[in-house]
Amino acid sequence: MVGDHDPANEHILSGPSLNSPDPALPTSANPEGRRGLQAVIHFDGFRRLWVGQIFSQLADKFYIVLMVYLIAQYWVTNTPDSNGALAEIASAIRMDFETRAQRITLLATGIYVANTIPAMVLGSVAGVWVDRWPKRRVMVASNGLRALLVLCTPLFLIPGPHWFGLSWGYWALLVMTFLESVLTQFFAPAEQASIPLLVPREHLLAANSLYQATSMGATIVGFALGDPILRGLNHLLQTVGINGGEFLLLPFCYGMAAISLSTIQMREPPRKDSSESVWKEIVAGIQVLREQSSVRGAMVHLVVLYSLLAALYVLAISLASAIQGLGPTGFGTLLAMSGLGMAIGAVLVAQMGHRFSRRRLAAAGLGTITWCLIMLGQLRGNLSTTLLLCGVLGIGAALVAIPAQTTIQEDTPESQRGRVFGLQNNLINIALSLPLVLAGALVSSIGLIPVLWVLAALSLAAALWERPWERC
Repeated sequence: MVGDHDPANEHILSGPSLNSPDPALPTSANPEGRRGLQAVIHFDGFRRLWVGQIFSQLADKFYIVLMVYLIAQYWVTNTPDSNGALAEIASAIRMDFETRAQRITLLATGIYVANTIPAMVLGSVAGVWVDRWPKRRVMVASNGLRALLVLCTPLFLIPGPHWFGLSWGYWALLVMTFLESVLTQFFAPAEQASIPLLVPREHLLAANSLYQATSMGATIVGFALGDPILRGLNHLLQTVGINGGEFLLLPFCYGMAAISLSTIQMREPPRKDSSESVWKEIVAGIQVLREQSSVRGAMVHLVVLYSLLAALYVLAISLASAIQGLGPTGFGTLLAMSGLGMAIGAVLVAQMGHRFSRRRLAAAGLGTITWCLIMLGQLRGNLSTTLLLCGVLGIGAALVAIPAQTTIQEDTPESQRGRVFGLQNNLINIALSLPLVLAGALVSSIGLIPVLWVLAALSLAAALWERPWERC
């Protein structure tokens, strides 16, 4: 909700630098000065935003699972000869095409690409418009439109013309996925920019910790339970004579997110009509990084961190291959342990992070990641040790990500937050994409251990850059 500027909210619009600890001060809404998750969850507006995040995050994960489910059920047959067009595509990109799983993977790659392109190129543009529009309306509209969009999914199963050897329905799925991702680019910066408007500055660290834990939980639950839930809905509704129960999950989740977000009461400074071009406003967002060293440093932390995590997604396959009883297809277990570690780290930061400076938290997290990368190479092949190290690495990642995100929220001017968070989404998605290609190529050419050492050196250099030995 757009409202007049309230001087009482000015403390939300700026924050301490990356190098200073959070002030352990009480607030009018929290007179005893309680900190951590117990305190932040009592802010009504933030609680509603958090519920909206839960449903939206789960829907995003269920969406990918549903797309793979539909590809397996309707577009990949058990007879390789009937997939001539797929065979030609696979040959062109030098991909094996012998098993049904490989054919599913090929078509699922199209879904991933359609989902990734908007994330890499539209973040900054979407961020500019988020700064021009009321954030609550952006969040509600993006989730409501996504709910309406996925209602079209059953229509794509209707028989029709074939293009390049594939039914029109598959190409329609790609278009829908692209549009879904476009709407997500508007939701993400609006969501991040709303947190400082709903939570007092001294509670931002706990609020971001809860968001990080929720994101990791949604990733684990969404990917681990998505397929059983979809099949369960299908079976449950078939018992009462209704087909297509799996198509109800996404509209329900996106719809619940929109409903929860629509109930938020949020005060925003009044907006002035902007006559500047979108490009000029993107440049203005970049200027914030030049002028605010704390925001620039926090952004670098996030880019480095997500580059390391993206490389780990590829390296997990090689690490799992060296473990007897796990094998390359078990790499998801290692990633799940990293996600669990990040969730645990998020809780630790929420409860105790305000006692330490941001610089030392970042250095400790990067140092932890450095140590884990080195030890993963030295102790590869041992299941329990590898799982433990992946969990500890996740904790280190939380020590970097949450303080950095909090600093960006605090030190970015309120009028610039949308475009800065849009730029952040651009950089992070690039940081997630490039290492996926480079890490695999490096492992093939120089081996797993040297790549782990290179990543450890990068993490160590970032930790030393923080000069944690100096007084903060």
